Amino acid sequence: MRHRVAGYKLGRTTSHRIAMMRNMTASLIEHERIITTVQKAKAVKPFVEKLVTLSKEPTLHHRRQAIATLRNKDAVAKLFSVLGPRFKERPGGYCRILKLSKPRLGDNGQRAILEFVERTVVEEEATAEAAAE
Repeated sequence: MRHRVAGYKLGRTTSHRIAMMRNMTASLIEHERIITTVQKAKAVKPFVEKLVTLSKEPTLHHRRQAIATLRNKDAVAKLFSVLGPRFKERPGGYCRILKLSKPRLGDNGQRAILEFVERTVVEEEATAEAAAE
């Protein structure tokens, strides 16, 4: 029975899982969209959303909490300068998971796109140009 057992272990040790969460979160903040497995996306989504909620109010305390959690100063800088103001009025639900139809080649795992709900204007223009070509 799985009573009172929360979270995903993902077949990794605790330290590896925490490092993977930090790395995937930093990549998501940097690129604003990553492709991963559905299970990893579901595990990382709450981790990211808590950091975005912290960045909505740019105090020194929140910045230090984000740095302690993420351990990547460049990602925290973007989080507080770009993503925090973008989601200021949004009460929650900053990320979405889109499932891809093609499985992964190596182990046939189901893939997904983890991305922010609202994107920057530059990325939307690049997507529109790619679709036009």
